[in-house]
Amino acid sequence: MVSLRIDVLTIFPDFVESGFDLGVVGRGRNKGLIDLRAHDLRQETTDLHRTVDSPPYGGGAGMVLRAPPVFELIDAVRPPRPVIYMGPAGRPFTQAVAQELADLDGFTLLCGRYEGVDQRVLDHAVDDVISIGDVVLAGGELAALIVVEAVSRLVPGVLGNAASIGDESFSSGLLEYPQYTRPAEYRGWTVPEVLTSGDHARVDAWRRDQALKLTKERRPDLLE
Repeated sequence: MVSLRIDVLTIFPDFVESGFDLGVVGRGRNKGLIDLRAHDLRQETTDLHRTVDSPPYGGGAGMVLRAPPVFELIDAVRPPRPVIYMGPAGRPFTQAVAQELADLDGFTLLCGRYEGVDQRVLDHAVDDVISIGDVVLAGGELAALIVVEAVSRLVPGVLGNAASIGDESFSSGLLEYPQYTRPAEYRGWTVPEVLTSGDHARVDAWRRDQALKLTKERRPDLLE
């Protein structure tokens, strides 16, 4: 019944696991539509302190995630390919990339920490690098959970209303139009008349116009 498997390699498996049971991700997991697994990068270490990091060769601030714990864990658990490293130097994560991953049978997310990961991991263990944006985080766990949620929503059967996917931001190349719900009037602010008219053609045209207007104002790059 499972249609997608996602493994996450991290030094904080409990943190990642806690995100697996929330919202639509938890719903998909409970339905058996997504197989989510968090693996501890310290699992295959052999020293007393279960060390996963070391100072960088050549000097510099911070610590670097060592290669052996990553390779040993991958050899032990055989996670699904591709293995994707969450890092700021990767290709941007977009809705199109989320759909690309949702169409796979499975994939693995590697969460960096400290100043990054030994380059030999990127050269010989990783198949792709993805960035959630031009921002630096303390580690890849939050970024991985963003990918997990974005992809899980696209797995058939996870969302209660599959049609809602087609109306969201980026699904048509535009930002989503404004949404309103009850009450129709609040503190003197009213819902646009067209939305209560019952004229579906007018509603569709209004939504398209608003989506274009919003995209032009906030994300003109999408129109290019």
